[in-house]
Amino acid sequence: MASKYIDIDTLKFLLNGVHNIQEVLEKKHFSDHDEESVDMFLNSVKDFSDKELFPYFQEMDEQFAHYKDGKIITHPQVGVMMKKGGEMGLISGIFDYEDGGMQIPMMVHTAASFIQDAANNHLPGYAGLTLGAAELILAFGSDILKKTYTPKMLIGEWGGTMCLTEPQAGSSLSDITTSATPTEDGSYKIKGQKIFISGGDHEHADNFVHLVLARIDGAPSGTKGISLFVVPKNRPADNGFTNNDVITAGDFQKLGQRGYCTTHLIFGEQDDCQGWLVGQPNNGLKYMFLMMNGARIGVGRGAAAIATAAYHASLEYAQERPQGRSLTSTGKKDVNQEQTLIINHPDVRRMLLLQKVISEGSLSLVLLASKYHDLARTSEDDAEKERYHLLLELLTPIVKTYPSEAGAVGVSNGLQVLGGYGFCSEYILQQYHRDIRIFPIYEGTTGIQSLDLLGRKMTMKGGQAVELLSKEIMDTVNVAMQYDELKSYATKLVEKLQLTQKVMGFLLEFAKEGDFRRFTSDANLFMEFFSNIVLAWLWLDMATHSKKALLTGDKTFSEDFHESKVHAMRFFFKYELVKTTSLAEALMDENVLTIPTEKEIIV
Repeated sequence: MASKYIDIDTLKFLLNGVHNIQEVLEKKHFSDHDEESVDMFLNSVKDFSDKELFPYFQEMDEQFAHYKDGKIITHPQVGVMMKKGGEMGLISGIFDYEDGGMQIPMMVHTAASFIQDAANNHLPGYAGLTLGAAELILAFGSDILKKTYTPKMLIGEWGGTMCLTEPQAGSSLSDITTSATPTEDGSYKIKGQKIFISGGDHEHADNFVHLVLARIDGAPSGTKGISLFVVPKNRPADNGFTNNDVITAGDFQKLGQRGYCTTHLIFGEQDDCQGWLVGQPNNGLKYMFLMMNGARIGVGRGAAAIATAAYHASLEYAQERPQGRSLTSTGKKDVNQEQTLIINHPDVRRMLLLQKVISEGSLSLVLLASKYHDLARTSEDDAEKERYHLLLELLTPIVKTYPSEAGAVGVSNGLQVLGGYGFCSEYILQQYHRDIRIFPIYEGTTGIQSLDLLGRKMTMKGGQAVELLSKEIMDTVNVAMQYDELKSYATKLVEKLQLTQKVMGFLLEFAKEGDFRRFTSDANLFMEFFSNIVLAWLWLDMATHSKKALLTGDKTFSEDFHESKVHAMRFFFKYELVKTTSLAEALMDENVLTIPTEKEIIV
C-alpha cells in the first residue's frame, strides 16, 4: 500500500492562499475561529485519518459490508468513525452553537472531509449522511423533532440517511409511490420501499433516523405531491424506544466502495411504521434540494480525494520503479546503461501530470464552492449574499461532475502508470479505480447535472450568474497579465470566454424556438466544455499566486512547490483546455444524432 495519500501543503496553499479563508473567518458568524485554530483542527483530522482511516482502507475492501440474518455487517472501524468522529466534531462541526455544533465554515469542513476521504473513502460517508439528515431536521423540522433526534446524531450515537430512490422510479422522483397515511396522533403510517440507501443499517449505531420522501394520501401527482418525513428505525415509546417496522431487506454488493454499505429498506410491511412530517406537506423535494448544494459539493470532494490519493500512489510507484532506459542523443537506447526510473519517461510524466492537474484543480474547485456557500450564508449585505448564491448555483453541477468524471480518467491513468501491476489486487490503484466509478452517479448522474447546467444555470436570471462568474475570471486574468510568463495563458482564457458566448448564442436559438430537446441534447458535451474553462481559470489563479510568491521571496512553501504549480497550469492549458475547441465544434454542429425521429434508427 502507498504511504502517502495527500499533500497537506497543497491543501493549505489553496485554503489559505488561493481562496483566502480569512475572508470567510472575518464574518461575524465565524468570529470565534482564526487561521491558527483552523490549522490545529485540520492537523488533528490528519492525525486521526493517519491512524484510524488510512491503515484500514484495503482491509475494508476485502472484508466488505454484507447482509446476514436481517442485519448489515460492517467493519469495526465504522464504529470508530462514528464515535470518534462525533467526539471530534466531524458530524456537528458546521452547525450553529445553539444546535450543538462548532460553527465552523463549510470551507474548513470541506478541507477536513477531503483529508478523510483521501485516507479511506469508505468511512466518512457514514458520518456525512448523518450530518445531512440532521441538517434537514434542524433546518425544517419541528422543535420536538430536533430535540428527539439530532443530539444523538451529532455525537455519532445514531446514524442518519436520505431515502429517495425506489425500485420502479430510479432518478425520476416524480414516480415515487411510498405512501404516508395520517393518523389521529399527528404521525403518519409509512409504507413503501427504498433502495440504494447509503449507510442504511449497521451494528455500530444504536438507532437510524431515515429522512424519507413519501406521498401523503390524496396528494397531487408528480413532484408537487412529495413530502419529507423522519422515520426512525426505532421510534420513541413510553418505556424508551420500540421497533418501528423498518426492515433491512438486503444490501447491494458493489464494484467499489465495498466497505460503505448500501441497503434496501422496507417500511411498514407489518403496517406499523410511523413517520413524522418535516415542515409543510408537499414540500419534501424542495427541502431536499435546498440541501443538495452541500451534498453535491460533498460528492465532488470525495471524487477529488480519491483522485488525489491515486495520484500520490502512482507517483510513489513511478519514483521507485526502474524500467527501460532513456533514449540517447542518437535516438537509440544504450543497453549497458542502468535502467532508469519510469518517472523519467515522458509518457509516464504526462499521465502523472494529468492526474495532478485533475486532482489539485478539483480540490480548488470544491474549496471555492464551499467558500461561496459560506459567504452566501453569512454575508449581511443582501446584494453580496445574492451574488454568492448565484455563483454557487452555477458552479454546483460542475463541482459535482468534473471531479467525478475527470477524476475517473485520472485514476485510470494512474493505474496505467503501474502497468500490469496496476491491475493486480496487491496494489491500491485498482481499488481507487473501482471506488471512484460510483461518483458520476451519486446525487444525480452526469446527464442530470449537465441538463441542470445548460438548461437552467447558464440561463438563470437572464444569464446573471454567468456574468458574475465571467467577472471573477476576468479579475484573475487582469492579475495574471502583470506577469510576462502568464500573459499568453490569460489571453487564451479570454478567448475561451468568447468561445463560450459563441456556443451559447448558437444553442439559445433552439431554446428561443421552443426546441428545448435540441437545446439540451448535447448538454454533456457542454458540461465538459465549460468545466475545462472553469478549471483553466482555477489553474491560472493558482499560478498567479505561486508566481507572486516566487517573485516576492515568500518562504511559506518552497520554490519547487510553486514552480510545480506554474508548470501544472501550463500542462492544463496545453493538454486539457485545448479540448474545448473540438467540443465547441461538436456543440455547434448542425447534425442531430441522439434525438429519436419518426424513422427508427438502431442504437
